[in-house]
Amino acid sequence: MSPEESRELTDPRAMRAITHPVRLALIEALGLEGPLTATRAAEVIGESPTTCSFHFRQLAKYGFVEEASTGPGRTRSWRLTRVGMHFTDVHDEPETRIAARALARTLRERSLERLDTYYELRSSYPPRWQEVTGASEFMLHVTPDELQALDEEITEILRRFRDRIARPELRPEESLPVEVLLFAYPVRPARDGSGDLGQGVIR
Repeated sequence: MSPEESRELTDPRAMRAITHPVRLALIEALGLEGPLTATRAAEVIGESPTTCSFHFRQLAKYGFVEEASTGPGRTRSWRLTRVGMHFTDVHDEPETRIAARALARTLRERSLERLDTYYELRSSYPPRWQEVTGASEFMLHVTPDELQALDEEITEILRRFRDRIARPELRPEESLPVEVLLFAYPVRPARDGSGDLGQGVIR
């Protein structure tokens, strides 16, 4: 998916910079909480203010965050420059391909860890939340064009709620931050031009 306001990552240096777990945690915290000082961010992600301050500066160096304001006593707060990011790991340049694949793997692992955490804590949520959350799996036979169209349709639905990220006043009283994961991938090797299955291993 590539939402209009998201950032396209093409620089391997920026990809490597954001692959750091503390920096990803800070970006996630800014997306959920809005602008944060290093002190408040430290409380949210469980790191020290000094560590958060350092990593905020590194994120700013690569354009992921910017200063939001300077409060009393020159207290500095930070905010995201863009809501979300998108990139591809299909590159001819090895350096970019390696950096993109490392970032993609890290993001998948973090998302799946949050999913596991939710299932461990699911019984602590109100019954209504337990009823409407979970996972769905579908096996489809589609062409690349059909899969692209499906992705665009789902993305358009999700965009209806996008403004609530940056504008807390739009969030309904009973709303919670919810992560929606979409994975779509072939489960067999692609066919070559003759109609035969190409060589490959699905792991």
